[in-house]
Amino acid sequence: MGLLFYYGDMTHQEIREKFLNFFKERGHAVVPSSSLLPDDPSVLFTTAGMQQFKKYYTGEADPIKDFGSKNTASIQKSVRTVDIEEVGDNTHATFFEMLGNFSFGGYWKKEAIQYGYDFMIKDLGISPERVVVSIFKGDHENNIPEDRESLEIWKSFGVPDDKIIFGDKEDNFWGPTGSKGPCGPTTEIYIDGVEIWNIVFNEFFCDEHKKYLPLEIKGIDTGMGLERLAVMLQGKNNVYETDLSLPVITEIRGKELYDHENNRKAERIIADHMKAAIFMISDGVLPSNSEQGYVLRRLLRRAIRYVKSLDLPDDIYKRILHVVSHDIYVGVYPELSKKQDEILEVIENERYKFSKALSNGIKEFERISSGTNVISGKDVFDLYTTFGFPVELTKELAEEKGVELDTKSFEAEMEKHKELSKAGQEKKFGGHGLILDTGELKAGNEEELKKVTRLHTATHLLHAALRKVLGEEVHQAGSDITAERLRFDFNFNRKLTDEEKKEIENLANKAVDDDLLVTMREMPYEEAVKLGALSFFKEKYPSTVKVYTVGDWDKPFSRELCGGPHVEQTGEIGRITIKKEQSVGTGIRRIRAIVE
Repeated sequence: MGLLFYYGDMTHQEIREKFLNFFKERGHAVVPSSSLLPDDPSVLFTTAGMQQFKKYYTGEADPIKDFGSKNTASIQKSVRTVDIEEVGDNTHATFFEMLGNFSFGGYWKKEAIQYGYDFMIKDLGISPERVVVSIFKGDHENNIPEDRESLEIWKSFGVPDDKIIFGDKEDNFWGPTGSKGPCGPTTEIYIDGVEIWNIVFNEFFCDEHKKYLPLEIKGIDTGMGLERLAVMLQGKNNVYETDLSLPVITEIRGKELYDHENNRKAERIIADHMKAAIFMISDGVLPSNSEQGYVLRRLLRRAIRYVKSLDLPDDIYKRILHVVSHDIYVGVYPELSKKQDEILEVIENERYKFSKALSNGIKEFERISSGTNVISGKDVFDLYTTFGFPVELTKELAEEKGVELDTKSFEAEMEKHKELSKAGQEKKFGGHGLILDTGELKAGNEEELKKVTRLHTATHLLHAALRKVLGEEVHQAGSDITAERLRFDFNFNRKLTDEEKKEIENLANKAVDDDLLVTMREMPYEEAVKLGALSFFKEKYPSTVKVYTVGDWDKPFSRELCGGPHVEQTGEIGRITIKKEQSVGTGIRRIRAIVE
């Protein structure tokens, strides 16, 4: 980016105060940041200050009633996910804050441009000679004219013709934040070639057919990135050197100063992703395999990978959280401090889950990428299902090694997986209304499905525990699982002693307490048998089977051929209690058990 101007040692707190006071003095109501989880279902995260004000532009809500003014100002926390792979350079960040002023029929172009010019030139002391502005040149296809009004306003401030740029729809027209919404032409302020402030004139509504209809209430929507402004006002060269990020970088480095470019990139990725994750969790996002939860999981697992690459201690997550909540944003977002224990618990749970699979996953990646230029979609899918590697992480590893991914076949594998999962959950039998009925597993609703899943995984632990206590000749002879209990049949020719039952129960619960990773890998049936995967002797298996492994891949607690469903970690199962053990035929015993 380069050093543009230097305005003393202005902290980010002082920038916030200066900005908000400027607009407060000009009749704007100061409105707190909204959540990172927007009301608009068409977007995953809040990415702009105007999103919480969308209904005021359309007339659905009354700003006078809600704010006492038609004009507002805010500093909005935001998350942008499209440039995650670029994080680590000098400019890109996942979490950022937007300074913005907004008007819903209160003022129009002249005042909006005047405010922007006065704040930048008069309040911040930037020389007018550094200023270049852009305006919208028009879009004949959609009958949107050139923005002559903004052109004349800028000229009245003394901006010469050679400092005015005419931009097309891609550069100087702000589209709706979702599939439809308020939009309009923009004028932008550049300082030494860097875009600083974007002023949007919301005078159209883009409908679902991409038609631009005039808005009854014309509005102003502006945005200026706090991080980018801090770079300039603090005399820095990149976003990681400002007081919004440097404390985290310093905590990561400790006493070491990394000179190698790879280390600098790693520390920046950790700092950025951890900050974004902390804010997401504070707003209620939890790691999962879909939507916002997937983004959070992707960020955390990418950060965990780089923490491991730098050989940082496990308490680095706690220390980063403390710096973010108590040092950088103290007094700005007090909820971070209040929720610190909850946030740390989510981070540590995800770290525990992924760290146990990371080393083995990297070994597997090295194996499948050795001697090839393209990694198959099947291998990428296996890394995702078995080791929890988001496809983006596998792609990053591949780029570092100079190999490509067959993403099309990966998408095909994912689609097949989704269809099979959907078919399994929606299967109905004989009008019973069950969302799951495989003969062995039965569930009537989503809550029962969760219980059945826990009980089903518990049968794997009991099967393994039985073999460890009674001998490897013990095999499953049948099972039946409902939401209330599991029933597991196995071959054995005598009644179990109380001591044996207790030992079996203790072994299974030890596996629960250890919170072992449960992974699935598809492979040829013959390979599964060679690995020692247990099977139900009456079952006829296809050539390719699913193998579920509980615990470390090389030394598992349990490994079986199975169709699922299963928990991701054994800690989700709960306490296993054997309620009854009995004979159900010659050489066949039955265990009934529950989980609590």
